[in-house]
Amino acid sequence: MTTPSSALVNEIRAASRQMVREFGFLDKAVAGTDLSGSGVHAIMEIGLHPGMTAKDLSAKLKLEKSTVSRLLKSLETRGDIVQTRSETDGRSFGLSLTEAGRETFAKIDRFGDDQARGALSRIEGDRAETIANSMTAYAEALAEPAGGYTAPVPPQAPAFEIVEGYQTGMIGDIAAMHGRTHGHIVGMGPTFESVVGKAMAEFMPRVGNQVNNSWSVVDSGEVIGSLTIDGEDLGGKIAHLRWFILSESLRGKGLGKILLGKALDHCDRHGFDEIHLWTLKGLDAARALYEKNGFVLADEYVGDQWGKAVTEQMFIRKRPV
Repeated sequence: MTTPSSALVNEIRAASRQMVREFGFLDKAVAGTDLSGSGVHAIMEIGLHPGMTAKDLSAKLKLEKSTVSRLLKSLETRGDIVQTRSETDGRSFGLSLTEAGRETFAKIDRFGDDQARGALSRIEGDRAETIANSMTAYAEALAEPAGGYTAPVPPQAPAFEIVEGYQTGMIGDIAAMHGRTHGHIVGMGPTFESVVGKAMAEFMPRVGNQVNNSWSVVDSGEVIGSLTIDGEDLGGKIAHLRWFILSESLRGKGLGKILLGKALDHCDRHGFDEIHLWTLKGLDAARALYEKNGFVLADEYVGDQWGKAVTEQMFIRKRPV
């Protein structure tokens, strides 16, 4: 464990105070909203982790349970969140954003993204990456127990292989995952799975065309997560993001973010002006990931192509200028 000099400590503390002021945390309202700093952080964490409990939020924000209870009550009164009693533990309530809450989340996220991009654009060369790594290391060090020092654990690469293009058996694997994951929304039975399988069977012979691609997480020869870009079926400069699905075992490991990142890079490299995707209302974790990566809800309607009337949503991401 190194002993920092007094000059270094003072420099870090001065920079930390300035960052607090620049972020606007001394104002009554934060991030372009009428929310306090704790309210902004609560909306962000619930949006990024739908279903988390008040206890989870208390630990994440490092706030007393009574403070979090009052905070949640105020957010519920505003119409930003709902608390749903757990089916397995009647004493526990899962937290999720309402439609208004998702709008608030998107506004906060845009504000923070614009602020970070603006600052980073004024930093020359590769210093921005150094700063990002240093800030992460410093934040992790602040979170270390006060009683001692624990050597940081280097981030581990996903223990799964991510491959491109067609994989043997992937049509059946992906159709089955859709049926198991979304069956409770669209209705159990063969219709939904059959529609997914038929559409994939049409696409896969042309997956190797230049503007198309598919990225899959493979485990022991089985596709357990996947995302596809169809650059042909919508025409013009519009790409179609299709069949984004992860098995339950992959949730929370960051693989969805990796797959989406590969798809966005592909679309930007090939000059697509827009990316369109269709999804089902109620898949809040997926929606949070889409919105964090620039997708905006463009349309919402009730459809029955899956065998049961459900609310479908269309999201659009425009290529960054």
